[in-house]
Amino acid sequence: MNKTNFDRARYRHFYNQMCRIRAFERAAIKAKDENLVLGAIHPSIGQEAAAVGVCGNLRREDILLSTHRGHGHTLCKGADPQAMMLELLGKTGGNCGGKGGSMHIADFGVGMLGANGVVGANINIAVGAAHAIKLKGEDKVVTCIFGDGAINRGPFLEGLNWAKIYNLPVLFVCEDNGYSATTNTKDTTAGAGPVARAQSLGLEAESRDGNDVVGVDIATRDLLSRVKKKGPHLLHLKTYRLGGHTSTDPAKYRPDGEADGKWSEDPIARCRDMLKQAGLTDEALTDIEMAATSEMDGIYERARDAAFPPAANAYTDVQDIGDPRSQAF
Repeated sequence: MNKTNFDRARYRHFYNQMCRIRAFERAAIKAKDENLVLGAIHPSIGQEAAAVGVCGNLRREDILLSTHRGHGHTLCKGADPQAMMLELLGKTGGNCGGKGGSMHIADFGVGMLGANGVVGANINIAVGAAHAIKLKGEDKVVTCIFGDGAINRGPFLEGLNWAKIYNLPVLFVCEDNGYSATTNTKDTTAGAGPVARAQSLGLEAESRDGNDVVGVDIATRDLLSRVKKKGPHLLHLKTYRLGGHTSTDPAKYRPDGEADGKWSEDPIARCRDMLKQAGLTDEALTDIEMAATSEMDGIYERARDAAFPPAANAYTDVQDIGDPRSQAF
């Protein structure tokens, strides 16, 4: 590490953000274990550097689309963690009124158009948003984050093709954790992977170590400026999901000891080591971790004790135009 060029304040902030993501997800897992969350929780523990390094470069007005594993992306885009936890628990005050849950959190106020429970579906939504931005001549970019399993879905080809044909301002980010749910992605993916596929459509594409928050940050900063001038790019981030596909998945499909060995690549620990080399003390770094845990524990407790919305709210946000045979067209 070059200490002279190392932006200590920036990466201290990024370290704080990664700790907040992990603390939020551990609180969410606790909520699931206590049967306060109906449906699945998909933690991103081990992938925090990808979320922070990418989303830390987005402005409030920029647009973000995420996946079912999107807590970290949403938090880094500026969403209120209290509203996020309320949403997970289906409570009043949730980002989507308690109706979306973990896999469908959205916060239009910070440019987060939503997580998505359908693998790859966010890609075409992102392209649509980017096309709208271009037609309106707005100074915005769209970032679309998806997993390695999504590159085998139709929207990947459709979305990247459309983005390239119309030269749209969208950065595609593939968070490659090596597993498509419970299957090793290599066993179901032909060819050389996401970079080669993007390049075959004429997009510039590159791979980076997704657990190196500094590298992800620098690459994203460069690519976002190029997206504005030259159109769509793809960033492939190699990372690892330290837990199972969901919070209750024991991940027995992985080879014995594989996950244990990957803790040596933990992005939070790696960032901590860099900050120590840059002069931060263990005490200062531990204070950051403890503050993040305290914040999210408090958020969880308040969400746990919050009220559920009235049953009548089930009928709000629902379009009803009457009999479609007489009124729809």
